[in-house]
Amino acid sequence: MHLACAGLGRTLAFVLCGGNVNDCSRFIHVMAAIRVERPGSGRLRVRPDHVIADKGYSSKAIRADLRRRGIGHTIPERADQQAGQPPPTRQPRRPATGDRQAALQALQRRRTCFNRFKQCRSVATRYGKTATSCRATVTIAALPQWL
Repeated sequence: MHLACAGLGRTLAFVLCGGNVNDCSRFIHVMAAIRVERPGSGRLRVRPDHVIADKGYSSKAIRADLRRRGIGHTIPERADQQAGQPPPTRQPRRPATGDRQAALQALQRRRTCFNRFKQCRSVATRYGKTATSCRATVTIAALPQWL
């Protein structure tokens, strides 16, 4: 399950795929599934302000696409991608402030969203054998986040 969450940890979109599918290949599908209604009239919002993802979504193509679209991102690099780069210089740790603090809080909210799904036993143990039943189970598990 690939999941997009809002800043408050609410589910915006999710994409289901097999367990042997690479995360990078589903990033475009998750981003395309995001549709948020605006208050009143107007087009649906499809472009997030910032993307926070884990190492599974680390690729040059994803970063280039996000830069091209003007979307800020926080995606850690995998060790195999860091091999060709010089070692980081040792700098003293500084307290998280401003944008960095907001990114850390958003990351925590995203993890909260995944933890809420893990509380739903049928989602955590994947009782749904077909894509339709699994999609229905995840949708029902996401409803309390919005109520």
